[in-house]
Amino acid sequence: MIRSIDEYRESLRPFTPTVYLDGERIESVADEPRLRPGINAIGVTYEMAGDPELAPLMRAVEQETGTEVDRLTQIDRTPNDLLAKLEAIRIICRETGCAQRYLVHDGFNALYQATKRCDAELGTHYFERFRAFLIETQANGFNYGIAMTDAKGDRAGRPHQQRHEDAYLRVVEERPDGIVISGTKAIVTGAPYVHGFLVMPGRAMAPEDGAFAVCCAVPVDAPGVTIVCRPAGRPGEAAAILSKRYAQTTGVVIFDEVFVPHDRVFLHGETAMSEHITYNYATHHRHSCIAARAGFGDLLIGASALMIDANGLDPERQTHLRESMVELIKIVEGFFATGIAASTYGVLNEAGSIVPEPVFANIGKLLMATQIYDMHRLAHTVSGGLIVALPGPDEDHNPATAGSLADVLRGHPDIPARQRLTTARLLEDLTASNQGGWYSVISLHGGGSPEAMKREIWRNYPIDEKKEIVQQLIDRDILATDEGRALDRQPGRCCAVGCRVPDFLMRPPEDG
Repeated sequence: MIRSIDEYRESLRPFTPTVYLDGERIESVADEPRLRPGINAIGVTYEMAGDPELAPLMRAVEQETGTEVDRLTQIDRTPNDLLAKLEAIRIICRETGCAQRYLVHDGFNALYQATKRCDAELGTHYFERFRAFLIETQANGFNYGIAMTDAKGDRAGRPHQQRHEDAYLRVVEERPDGIVISGTKAIVTGAPYVHGFLVMPGRAMAPEDGAFAVCCAVPVDAPGVTIVCRPAGRPGEAAAILSKRYAQTTGVVIFDEVFVPHDRVFLHGETAMSEHITYNYATHHRHSCIAARAGFGDLLIGASALMIDANGLDPERQTHLRESMVELIKIVEGFFATGIAASTYGVLNEAGSIVPEPVFANIGKLLMATQIYDMHRLAHTVSGGLIVALPGPDEDHNPATAGSLADVLRGHPDIPARQRLTTARLLEDLTASNQGGWYSVISLHGGGSPEAMKREIWRNYPIDEKKEIVQQLIDRDILATDEGRALDRQPGRCCAVGCRVPDFLMRPPEDG
C-alpha cells in the first residue's frame, strides 16, 4: 500500500504515459518539477490515511470484504459514511487546497450502483467485473482520474451528430477479447500523474448514441493515450505560498484506437444506463465538492483573520471587519451544512449503497459555485490592498531594501513584518493570482455548471408535496364554510358546473 507522498511518486515510475506540457514532451512525470505540486497534493491523502490520529476518519472497513481501505475508495453505505467522507475531504483540502483524489471515490460509488442496476434491468454482467476492479484498486492503492467530460464540439448537436467524431469518446471496434475506443476527454483532473483513467459517459445518451455509451478503466500509459496538460499550480514561484507546494493540473486526454479488455469494460452500448451513471456521479461529486471548498474556505478564513491581526486591527473595535468575517464564515459553513444535510438524508439504493440526498447536495454545490467570488471579495475587503501591492519575496533578502521594508511594512508591533508579508502572499495565491482565478472557475463549473444544479434541484424537489400541503389548508377552509364542500382538484374547476350549481338543477322535476 502507498503511505506517503514519496511512495505515491515512486508508484508512478513504472508507468510511461505520453504527456505534453507547455508544448514539451515529458519524459518522467515523477521527476517533472512543474507537476510536483499535483503529485504532492494527492500524496497527502495517502499520508493522512497512514496517520494514526487521522486513520479512524481517513480509513474505513469495506463491508463486502471486511478489509480496511482508504476512505476515498470506500463504497458508502450509511449516512455516517457520507459524513465521514465529507469531513475527511475538508481536512485534506484545508491542507492542500484541492486534493483531487476524492473524484475516484465519486466514480466508484456511481459505478457500484449503476452496474448492479444495469445487470438487474438488462441482464448484463458488469457488476462483478467492476467489483473485482474495485477490490484490486483498494488493495494496490492506485489512483484513477475521472475521464468524463467530452470535448463536446458543437453543443447544439448530440454525440452522433458531431462533424468531428472525436469530439465525444466512442467505441470504434469490437473484438472477441475487448473493445477499441477513440475520442477526446477534456478537463481531466490530475491527468498526467494518475495510474489510469475511469472513462465514463458525460451525458445521457439517446438510442442513436449507442457507440458513445461506454464506461471502462484504462491504464494511463495504454498505447494510443496522449495527455496534454498545464503546470500544476505555480511551481518554482517563491510568492506562491500554497500552490508552489500543493496544486493540481487538468488535462485533455486523447484516446486514439485504445484497446480495452472485456474485464475492464463496465458499460457498452446500454444508452439507458448512461444517464444513471452521470446522474449518480454528479450527485456524489457535488457532495464532495462542498467539502473541498469548505476546506479552501478554512484557508481563507484563517488567512483573513491573521491578516487583520498583522495589520494591527481589531474586529471587536472595527465592526465592519467583524461583519465581513461573519459573512465569510456564514457562506462557508452555510454550504457545508447542506453537505451535512445531504449526508443525513442520504438515499439508500438497490445496490445496498447510499447516495447523498440530491436536493441538498445540489443546493450546497450551487451556493458554493455562486458565492466563491463573494468569498474572495470578503477576504480582500478585510485584508487590504497589500496582498497585490507588496514587493516580491526576493526583496525580503535584498541588503539594499530588506531592512527598510521590514520596518515600514510591519503593522502590529508584536507581529513581525515577515508574517504579514507571508500571509498577504498566501491570500494573493489563493484569490488574486492566476491560481486564484483557477479556483474561481473550477468552483463555478467543476461538477457541472450552476444551470445543471438548478435543473437537478427542480427535478428532485417535491413540489407536488408542497402543493398538497397548501391544498389541504384550502380544503379545510372550504369545509369550514356553510357550503361544506371541498374544491374539485381538476385544474381550472372548483366544482361540477362553474362555481355554483344552477338553482334549476337543484329543483325536483315537476310532474307532467
